[in-house]
Amino acid sequence: MFLSPDPDFLIAMYGFLADLMVAIHVGYVSYVVLGQLLIWLGWAAGWQWVRNFWFRATHLLAIGIVAFEEVMGIRCPLTVWEEHFRELAGQPTTGETFLGRLLHSLLFYDFQPWVFTTIYMSTLAVVLVTLIFCPPRRPFRKEVGQGSAPPLAPLG
Repeated sequence: MFLSPDPDFLIAMYGFLADLMVAIHVGYVSYVVLGQLLIWLGWAAGWQWVRNFWFRATHLLAIGIVAFEEVMGIRCPLTVWEEHFRELAGQPTTGETFLGRLLHSLLFYDFQPWVFTTIYMSTLAVVLVTLIFCPPRRPFRKEVGQGSAPPLAPLG
């Protein structure tokens, strides 16, 4: 016989999952925004890690996904999931927990849709222009003198 979970536990779990979705969303946005700021700072300071191919590729991919969703009229899945879990928890969209309200207030603003479109497309353009002026290192390319075997001496 299957025992059904405690309803209070389920409500708390759905609230937690909603807060988790907002936290992941904040992390995603932070990766794009702070990543770009660090790329500029690292470019000016000569930090080589900002030219890491995989960092730069995932950075471009992150804002590219957002821009694609915006152009195609697709709602962000993280927002959809957060709202779904809030509904299951019986919570308002802004969240009931302190963390949920705090993180939600960092992400969501009551602007006209064209403002968000402009922000997303401008951010994508900035990332692309930065790729041109501060290009990443190509992956799997050995630098001259690194990892190469010494020349062979002639036999005899």
